[in-house]
Amino acid sequence: MVKVSFILNNKPVEVDVKPNEILLDTLRLKLGVKSVKRGCEKGECGVCTVLLDGKPVYSCMIFTVQVNGHRVTTVEGLANDDLFKKLVYSFAEKGAIQCGYCTPGIMLVAYSLLSQGRGITKEDVIKALEGNLCRCTGYKKIIEAVLAASTRD
Repeated sequence: MVKVSFILNNKPVEVDVKPNEILLDTLRLKLGVKSVKRGCEKGECGVCTVLLDGKPVYSCMIFTVQVNGHRVTTVEGLANDDLFKKLVYSFAEKGAIQCGYCTPGIMLVAYSLLSQGRGITKEDVIKALEGNLCRCTGYKKIIEAVLAASTRD
């Protein structure tokens, strides 16, 4: 076992993990983070997305030991964030949520894009979301919601 320390949702955590334990398992099984979902486990669907030092990564594709000393953020950690609230309102307003299984990963990617603080285009949103699959619906409402959040006061 290896002791790993990192910041999870703005709080320090320390956890013992096997050297080959993936971050997805540590988050869900040891730390109780349920927004991070198990999907393809091949880094293709995006439902296990987390922010690692502010950038989206697939938690099924990295070992927990790799986040030692870093900052990991899930949607639970953004509940009081004003930009994230804009995203939530826009997703609700545009009807961009179906079953919700893929939604946390999509919202983290969108949050990361909007956090860059620059004007974004539809093409920027499409490019950012290309690693997140939604099997319930198309992406039209999701793209509209992200664009709406970028201009929401």
